[in-house]
Amino acid sequence: MKKPEVIPSKIYTREGLVKQVAIWRFLGKSISFTNGCFDILHSGHISSLSEAAREGDILIVGVNTDASTKRLKGEERPVNNEGSRALLLASLAIVDAVTLFDEDTPFELILALMPDVIVKGGDYTLDQMVGAKEVIANGGRVVINPIVAGYSTTGIIEKIRKLG
Repeated sequence: MKKPEVIPSKIYTREGLVKQVAIWRFLGKSISFTNGCFDILHSGHISSLSEAAREGDILIVGVNTDASTKRLKGEERPVNNEGSRALLLASLAIVDAVTLFDEDTPFELILALMPDVIVKGGDYTLDQMVGAKEVIANGGRVVINPIVAGYSTTGIIEKIRKLG
């Protein structure tokens, strides 16, 4: 089914997403959440997003704004602006909703949405995961998936620099 006109409708404000989550919950859907900068989308991201999508009926992706990405990754980042990053993620069939967050972590967003499961890729521990305690206390769970070796935005940027 090809319906590109729905892609922009998958990008929500925080307030709009909170309302949409209430509708999904009313319909009995479980909510999976993951987040990141997703500056240059690569196979590692797709693997991580696929794993996150398997954990619930609905996958919500929180995306760091340009300002947040710059604070976390440095002055030369992001390569792609927040609108482009959100649009790319919204165009993926496995993603149901995308929203931007300006904070350094998605803590406030997680509290607002209170997903059934938080999924992160990486070498995090439960103690290091923002919002994990709150989601677990609410009856949810946390899933940590291993990073796919050999894929990173930083590595892609370095490779491009060497080509130049």
